[in-house]
Amino acid sequence: MGRRKKHAPKHGSLAFLPRKRAPNPVSSVNNWLKADLENPTLLGFIGYKVGMTYIYLISDKPGPTYGQEIFTPVTIVETPPILMCGFRLYTQSHMGLKTVSEVWMNNPHNDLFRSLKLSRNFDLDNGIRRLEKSMDEASELRAIIATQPRLVSVSSKKPTIMEIQIAGGTIKERFDYLKETLGKEVLVSQVFKEGQSVDVIAVTKGKGFQGPVKRWGIKILSRKSRKTKRGVACIGPWNPSYVMYSVPRAGQMGFHQRTELNKEILRVGSDSGQINPDNGFVHYGLVKSDYLMFRGSIPGSVKRIVKMRYASRSSPVINKASPQITYVSR
Repeated sequence: MGRRKKHAPKHGSLAFLPRKRAPNPVSSVNNWLKADLENPTLLGFIGYKVGMTYIYLISDKPGPTYGQEIFTPVTIVETPPILMCGFRLYTQSHMGLKTVSEVWMNNPHNDLFRSLKLSRNFDLDNGIRRLEKSMDEASELRAIIATQPRLVSVSSKKPTIMEIQIAGGTIKERFDYLKETLGKEVLVSQVFKEGQSVDVIAVTKGKGFQGPVKRWGIKILSRKSRKTKRGVACIGPWNPSYVMYSVPRAGQMGFHQRTELNKEILRVGSDSGQINPDNGFVHYGLVKSDYLMFRGSIPGSVKRIVKMRYASRSSPVINKASPQITYVSR
């Protein structure tokens, strides 16, 4: 007989307490990359999770498999072009960032009115002049973008609105870039490149109300246990009669916002025929537009909104060359 395992660590970090449901299935981005880039660039993008498959590629990381063909699971995220529908100017105050002014595109698409209350006859020229007068006090510029769900295999027609920070160049160069791009589409290939490491932010799969065995991985008690088997034997002393936060208890499991750092982009693709199965991806369908291929898994369920940003922490391995993919399972 093999040696019996006597101890297993608790599942999950207590740093994430309380484990309650996320307020919205669409995640939020709380901070952006602080480093300066050469040219004005969007620091993020938004897409829809498609599902997972596997590929074979030539390993370019130091180790015993360097230069060999290896098997790697990957996640596909469909990234249709985003619409630059406006941008906003912020100034730094003692209370944090404060909005100075904003401008919106002319003749917005009808789908935008599902998410926003916009004026169909926004005076763009007057708005641009108002922003130019306030450029001296500007500390940050953010683009207001909208997704285009009609371009993907989801039933929703309501666009998701998101603010994305602009970095690179001077404030004037960022303003000129936004003014030139306003009302136009931005492709994912203009933001990310193959071999780059990015942060992925999404809301995880919801698993409902679960007990402490599944939620925290505690040991099932003996069959002779008096009250319960799938619970904690002692949750605290009689005196003081207090249950500590670290005691595993039943509650909500899943549907939490999580950020995975430094996820490697293996492919920035536009030809969906290279990855689409004959009958489409399970529970999703066919990929119709541009897509990203990530190494490994990412949080979220199929068809869920996934937000990506430039990596906020330096990656231990930075691949500057595109990985050489030899086979994609369909």
